[in-house]
Amino acid sequence: MNTHYRDTRKIDPTRGPTLLDGSPNDNDRVEIGPTQLAFAEWAALGLTPPNLDAMRAFRHKRLVEGVIARDYGGILTFDPLNIRYATDSTNMQLWNTHNAFRACLVCADGYMVVWDYKNAMFLSTFNGLVAEQRSGADFFYFDRGDKIAPAADLFSAEVRDLIRDHGGANMRLGVDKVMIHGLRALEAHGFDVIPGEELTEKVRSIKGPDEILAMRCASAACEASIRVMEDAARSGVPQGNMSEDDIWAVLHAENIRRGGEWIETRLLASGLRTNPWFQECGPRIVQTNEIVAFDTDLIGPYGICVDMSRTWWIGDQKPRPDMIEAMKIGVEHIEHNMQMLKPGVAINDLSRNCYIMPPIYQKQKYSCMMHGVGLCDEWPLVGYPDGYVPGAFDYELQPGMCLCVEALVSPEGGDFSIKLEDQVVITETGFENLTRYPFDPRLLGTA
Repeated sequence: MNTHYRDTRKIDPTRGPTLLDGSPNDNDRVEIGPTQLAFAEWAALGLTPPNLDAMRAFRHKRLVEGVIARDYGGILTFDPLNIRYATDSTNMQLWNTHNAFRACLVCADGYMVVWDYKNAMFLSTFNGLVAEQRSGADFFYFDRGDKIAPAADLFSAEVRDLIRDHGGANMRLGVDKVMIHGLRALEAHGFDVIPGEELTEKVRSIKGPDEILAMRCASAACEASIRVMEDAARSGVPQGNMSEDDIWAVLHAENIRRGGEWIETRLLASGLRTNPWFQECGPRIVQTNEIVAFDTDLIGPYGICVDMSRTWWIGDQKPRPDMIEAMKIGVEHIEHNMQMLKPGVAINDLSRNCYIMPPIYQKQKYSCMMHGVGLCDEWPLVGYPDGYVPGAFDYELQPGMCLCVEALVSPEGGDFSIKLEDQVVITETGFENLTRYPFDPRLLGTA
């Protein structure tokens, strides 16, 4: 059978010039994205991928509106996730988190410029909303040595000229996570530098229709990956030589196979290591008839964070009664708190009316009861009553917000913890739970 060149140039030979999300069906495409495996699984589930052009336009509009509403000349971002939000482009994201070499300026008139690694400025050219690609936003010592200040001065002069031409010469500039030399140079050029994280977090908190489609798809890809991880754990642990790292590695591999991007933590633990929670996975060999608990913190297809937690009992014996009780409390905790979710509900009222766990679980409960989610964990945070800070989150839920509903049921002085978490989107009338992965029936005492 002959293979035509026109087909080898395509990611999916069964389709025309574009994939279902509107991106190029090109085996040499620049932007990373879902694989054929992910698209096939989504089709089997009846899921509709996002239209990426529409999603990018929605995000750009949100940023410009945020700039105008605050009377800024522009918003200047160094956070790689804010740059991803603005441009939908990536460049060595994890390396960029500790070596800030990228920046993005969105001006009040919508003009958008990306500063990138000088050999990689082509990485955002696929997005027509990006007007220019430049280089020179790297103000870290490894790269610039003792000449950071001149580089920061040159960069700040470019920003000044862009704001003059596209920001109405308004020197009020929102800026996030800028290096010290960059901040000083911006101020020396006359900018009134305002913390920009408030703008970006508020803008990102409301998801558009295509972002929600992307989140549904990313959630499905995450759950398919978790299913492979669970199957591997249930077959491998009884063999007596499967470590926590072995189990966690399956989730990494399956996420990448579907076009996912990275995992932000290593939060998988087994047996005694689940209490206290937050011990990350390691070489411990998981024993039969133990709990395995995890929190995905996974960045999946389209850069969407899927943050869900499950706890499994792996073995041929029954879990102890106290484990089953804790699991039931965890499910009740999530379901009670989730039922409060709808537009117009004050975040502080969520804290006041939350599920109250028995005293034995209070000291080691999770650090928050809910948090926003999008490209990562995002604003807002919903704290428990004992963590409530007056004035910190005096806002109401709005349609399009996405939240993760947490439960950590961890008995003080105990030898296990139950970690559960679902991801939801606030709708016009209530909420939609995007998480479909079942709770372990063995731990619920129903199997």
